Amino acid sequence: MKMKYLRPFFVAVLMLAATVSAAYAQHRNKRYLEYIAQYDDIAVEQMKEYKIPASITLAQGLLESGAGRSELARKSNNHFGIKCGSRWRGRSVRHDDDARNECFRAYRNVRDSYEDHSRFLATGARYAFLFRLDITDYKGWARGLKRAGYATDPSYANRLIQIIEDYGLYKYDADSKKRKRKKDKEAMPHQVYIANELLYVVARRGDTFKEIGKEFGIKWRKLVDYNDLHKKYTLAEGDIVYLQRKKRKAGKGFTVHVVKEDDSMHSISQKYGIRLKNLYKMNRKDPEEYIPTVGDRLKLR
Repeated sequence: MKMKYLRPFFVAVLMLAATVSAAYAQHRNKRYLEYIAQYDDIAVEQMKEYKIPASITLAQGLLESGAGRSELARKSNNHFGIKCGSRWRGRSVRHDDDARNECFRAYRNVRDSYEDHSRFLATGARYAFLFRLDITDYKGWARGLKRAGYATDPSYANRLIQIIEDYGLYKYDADSKKRKRKKDKEAMPHQVYIANELLYVVARRGDTFKEIGKEFGIKWRKLVDYNDLHKKYTLAEGDIVYLQRKKRKAGKGFTVHVVKEDDSMHSISQKYGIRLKNLYKMNRKDPEEYIPTVGDRLKLR
């Protein structure tokens, strides 16, 4: 395509991109963005304490309170449209909703509204099944809230999901899960096992050689070498990681291994704590050519 034809093409593309960008910016309501910036920390705090996805809490707050602009939110700090109920002993106001002059809860401040919303879900028997869902399953939570009768609007679940996806609220749930995995790993040291008189651990999801090396005071490059791997290898959940150099042969009682499906020379060497090069050598196999086949018998000592 000649340059003189390219120029109009690029102009058209840029104009289309600008139109799409403007439409997207318009779709992201400024009031919604301000509300999220103001209350996201509270939603995350509530998630940590009550295990309710922050994305759901924020989306419900946005939807029920009109981004904090509804009369119920402005005058009574009620951001979740929670009605009094028979057990409510706090302040209340009257407001038209499904029926005229209904009783709604009133709060001293917005934080109290968020706290009461969390307790309302956490202690309500009809919402109990929601807490079995993954913290990142905002779609399951949205549909579950509708099924449990939180709102009468038939499109309630879809509206929550749309808000969460339009404003990227799911990121708050994912960040929490990452922090939890990191905290769990810090709080729970690896269990140490013994094979062929060697110490080893089993890798957990997200483990790295550096983290394991730091835990046991071993240079991570040594761990890579001990386990016949390369420095760019990414540990997978369930991998055996030896904390010492492997032996030249298997322990007494292990003389032959019959190759099974999915076996590799490396996995066999890890199972029995044998150096990979020695496993090839004692079986007179060429590392560049030999691929274990189901049924092959390999010497272990």
